Amino acid sequence: MTTLFPDPQSPIPDARPVEVPRADYLLWAKRRPHPANDLGRSDVIGCTMDDVPGMREALALTGRNDEGWPPLIDRVAAHYGVEAAGVATATGTSGANFLVCAALLQPGDDVVVEQPAYDPLLAVPRLLGANLVRFERRFEDGFRLDLERVAAAITPRTRLIIVTNPHNPTGVLSGIDQMRALGDLAQRRGCYVLADEIYLDAVPGPRRAVAATISPCIMTTSSLTKAYGLAGLRCGWALAAPRIAEEIRRVRDLVDGSGSILTERAAAAAFDHLPALAARARAILDPNVAAFEQVMARQPTLEWVKPAGGTVAFPRLTGVVSADAFAERLLKEFATAVVPGRFFEAPAHFRIALGIDGAVLARGLEALGRALDRPGSDPSSA
Repeated sequence: MTTLFPDPQSPIPDARPVEVPRADYLLWAKRRPHPANDLGRSDVIGCTMDDVPGMREALALTGRNDEGWPPLIDRVAAHYGVEAAGVATATGTSGANFLVCAALLQPGDDVVVEQPAYDPLLAVPRLLGANLVRFERRFEDGFRLDLERVAAAITPRTRLIIVTNPHNPTGVLSGIDQMRALGDLAQRRGCYVLADEIYLDAVPGPRRAVAATISPCIMTTSSLTKAYGLAGLRCGWALAAPRIAEEIRRVRDLVDGSGSILTERAAAAAFDHLPALAARARAILDPNVAAFEQVMARQPTLEWVKPAGGTVAFPRLTGVVSADAFAERLLKEFATAVVPGRFFEAPAHFRIALGIDGAVLARGLEALGRALDRPGSDPSSA
């Protein structure tokens, strides 16, 4: 006789019958320690409700949100100068990246991805059955986007090229001419570009056009997380040609149906005050960037490619293959957390947060200096 409720003592199937690709950095980030000197973050200090006028009034539980809350869609479109039909909302930039990949990729497609890379951008195509083909962004070249390397990596099966701009984790910026040339390359070769530009609004100076506005082959993903201190909203979007944005929305039907009306109402309120939120972020980032530049100027054991912007720095420890042991010693002996560069395929590097409280950064940088300067110590040893 068949029973709906099996014997609790009987064996159960393996909970993971297939090997799901892992995003090792995100797993580490969720489970890592958070010591007193936490330099392991990548966003600007979180806003309070008082930092965004009208936020409390925006938090209503009602509203049609079938294709994204219309007032939010309108604000995103106006911010970037695109039509509303080209905006698809998502759960953060990570959610937008997943939706774009799922809308475009089929098993067996090739996906060209930069190296070093943010690891979810590698795991998602693999999850969807695509093959990864890599092109290198080299320290010796200032981590610049080399279009000849990109072109050499494209195959007849290439469906998508994935880049970050500014580059994650180095903060190196590709200019509008480079991104236009990348779009032209994709168009000639019959593929698309996913440009994760979540850090672009954290680049100082005049606002820069996003890549989706310069080529129909490029899709830009972003959110309010990194540049504006609104990570808690988890509100992101993709900008694309309207027909591709429609496919992205149809993928979202299968993932979570629609976004949280609370999140999208709150995000719309934030868009009404983006200049003030950007000024708040710059007031945090500018002195922190200056403080870290001073550290780099006096530390012969560290080298870097100075980022154009963003919220992190990515120095390299000279004379070592891996900075893992140094990061571990910082944590154990100096209560200071940094992100090991192995999570970004650059093991001799480590990542440092610049969007955090200045006092925390100062303590962390002082601890970093002591760890590097301690007489008789080898920075690479635990």
